Amino acid sequence: MRKKQISVILCAVLAVIAVLAGCKKEASVENTTGNSSYDKLITVDVFDTLANYQGIQSGWFAKVVKDKFNMELNIIAPNVAGGGDTLFQTRSAAGNLGDLIITKTESGRFENMVKAGLLMDMAPLLKDKNIYKNYEDAILNMNKGLVKEGIYAIPSEISSQSPKVSAEGIEPLVAPYLRWDGYKAIGYPEMKTLEDMIPVMKQLQEQIPKSDSGKKTYALSLFKDWDDSMMVIAKNYASLYGYQEIGFVMEKYDGSDFQNIVDSDSYYVKALHFLFNANQEGLIDPESTTQNYDILSDKYRDGQVLTSLWSWQGQSYYNTRERKEEGKGIMPAFIEDMAPYTDGCYSMGNGKAVIAIGSQTKDPERLADFIDWMYSPEGMELLGQANGAAGPKGLTWEMKDEKAVYTDYGWKALPNNDVPVPEEWGGGSWKDGVSALNYKPLALVDTDPLTNEPYLTTMWSSVLEMNDTPLDTDWQTYAQGAKTTIELLEKKGALAVAPGTSYIQPKESSDITTLRGQCKAVIVDDSWKMVFAADEAEFDSALQHMQDTVGGLGYDRVLEVDLKNAKDRAAARKTAMDEYNRRSN
Repeated sequence: MRKKQISVILCAVLAVIAVLAGCKKEASVENTTGNSSYDKLITVDVFDTLANYQGIQSGWFAKVVKDKFNMELNIIAPNVAGGGDTLFQTRSAAGNLGDLIITKTESGRFENMVKAGLLMDMAPLLKDKNIYKNYEDAILNMNKGLVKEGIYAIPSEISSQSPKVSAEGIEPLVAPYLRWDGYKAIGYPEMKTLEDMIPVMKQLQEQIPKSDSGKKTYALSLFKDWDDSMMVIAKNYASLYGYQEIGFVMEKYDGSDFQNIVDSDSYYVKALHFLFNANQEGLIDPESTTQNYDILSDKYRDGQVLTSLWSWQGQSYYNTRERKEEGKGIMPAFIEDMAPYTDGCYSMGNGKAVIAIGSQTKDPERLADFIDWMYSPEGMELLGQANGAAGPKGLTWEMKDEKAVYTDYGWKALPNNDVPVPEEWGGGSWKDGVSALNYKPLALVDTDPLTNEPYLTTMWSSVLEMNDTPLDTDWQTYAQGAKTTIELLEKKGALAVAPGTSYIQPKESSDITTLRGQCKAVIVDDSWKMVFAADEAEFDSALQHMQDTVGGLGYDRVLEVDLKNAKDRAAARKTAMDEYNRRSN
């Protein structure tokens, strides 16, 4: 009898163990793709030249990564650490950039990393994964012609769409956004050219003299943080006419024109003169030369700045649902001679920003699984949230009547608001939990097969239907029924789509890099002097000083390199279209 009892107990114990083992295996399949090494929590060093945050990823996205891969992300960000090249060189010299590497590739950096043995060949790791099955052409194209055969990096923003389809969804790179309630009050005056915007801005300041908190308003407010080869705000006013820079050249979207930025009749200098005229009229915030982007962002939130060149600046900071219901907000106007620049989709991926595995990593299989997940629909929803994707299903969005819709929480939290996250989703603040990697694996305008809508939530039919406030409906009447800025520009035949290409700027010689650094310091400094010149004579004098000084520094040698690169990029755009058409037929 005792033996029988022991036998029954033993069977019961074995049954419980079997059930638990089965449960463990089932969870392992769901969360870790069956890799037993996931039992150990690891910290992954991510060297990320795109990130604007340094340290351990926290919040809801950190919980997703821990639950699925039992790892935490330690982000090493040159943008935050200061001196990106210095940090890159220091870590490269040590032979270990990081476990996971997200980096820009231009000026020969990708080839140099491969030659230096800093990147792992991922070919054996990826061969059976969905990422390779789905995006083989783009991956192989990225890695062709290297000194070592293999797969050392995967391009970003891979798209199934034509290179002539805007990759930016509903808003182009730039447009003349302005306070719509003020524009309506002054009768929607027509603007034939950029210069016609100056009297309109003057009337806006008179119409809305105070911010929401009672501060003096300005039509324009600038900052210096992002200046590089030139003054970024002036460069982007040139982009209103279809131009984008490559070094010291402004290239037209269709390759039909290449401008030397310091030429007196270039669109860059015309943009500087436009800003000079605006300042002469008292339209530019006098703190523009000293403030940073964060300070300027707070001014937009308060309604202290009445125009914006970028939708993600003015609109995203000021256009709350409550203000839009009051008919207040920032919306795009139309200038008759403009053709705003927008990047087309990258059918072969954007080779200028890539992801790779470091050669010294101790758990490459887990990182390969993580990358594979990043390029999956669920990965895009969660990782791409920083750039406008949906976030976690069940928290910020859900499916209703076979349509993707925001939850009440999603309306409060998205895209990047300071809203508490429920503890079961990771706790903390929503905005602090957003992925800090700042990486776009796939095109946000591509269709998510889990929702049959674009990954970019502002393109969801349910979200567009919610653009029914007094502000939205008034703008839609002005826009002849268009629902988005890009739709308006397409109706007007005024959208300059530069075909997406995997072109990567080649490495330049060290002496050209040195000359470039000296020239751009002069160009940026004199550009600001021109905008804030006391009069026309001082503007002309600063322009002449810019031209003469860079000429004496060897500017023409750098310009020759940039002109060749610009023409090569234009040729690559044509090739991208030809290849897409060939694959489609």
